[in-house]
Amino acid sequence: MEKKHFANAKEAIAQVLELNDKRRNAQNQLDKNLAEINATSKTIGMLMKEGKKEEAEAAKARVAEIKEVSKTLQAEMDQAAEDMQNVLYTIPNVPYDEVPEGSCAEDNLVVKMGGMETELPKDALPHWELAKKYDLIDFDLGVKITGAGFPVYKGKGARLQRALINFFLDEARAAVQMGTENRTVEIRESQERAII
Repeated sequence: MEKKHFANAKEAIAQVLELNDKRRNAQNQLDKNLAEINATSKTIGMLMKEGKKEEAEAAKARVAEIKEVSKTLQAEMDQAAEDMQNVLYTIPNVPYDEVPEGSCAEDNLVVKMGGMETELPKDALPHWELAKKYDLIDFDLGVKITGAGFPVYKGKGARLQRALINFFLDEARAAVQMGTENRTVEIRESQERAII
């Protein structure tokens, strides 16, 4: 956590553990209360059949009392779970051990690269500028519509996006169909062996 410069990491983790214990204890007590309610409810019916109305009324009162306590426990458990989730949101992901500590992108260490590295000319444009230059994507409209950085594809950009989606859907469909055909052949062969 120090690599992420996360202040008060130990306190946050201790708080998560404490809230989780509180939530679990409430859940355990709720489970016990439910079991007691079920057992007591069964005895109420038997007491009524035996004509012991006073004992049955006392059992009903006990069930009502347990239900009230359970409502409070449920509220405590829900609050502990919500508080725990909120604390968890503040805790960053733990970095891999080989990640060096640093404060900027230049401190990053390249451990492995895959494929061929393309040599771009010095005047090469990044993809977002190419998209604007060729009028493929409207980033500003995407921000207006969604309030976030989602692109709105237009013209040839929309056609390219649709073509890519169709291509990958076709590839996935073909792979599933190929798998199904292979499985059908395996089933037929196993049935033929069973007949022989």
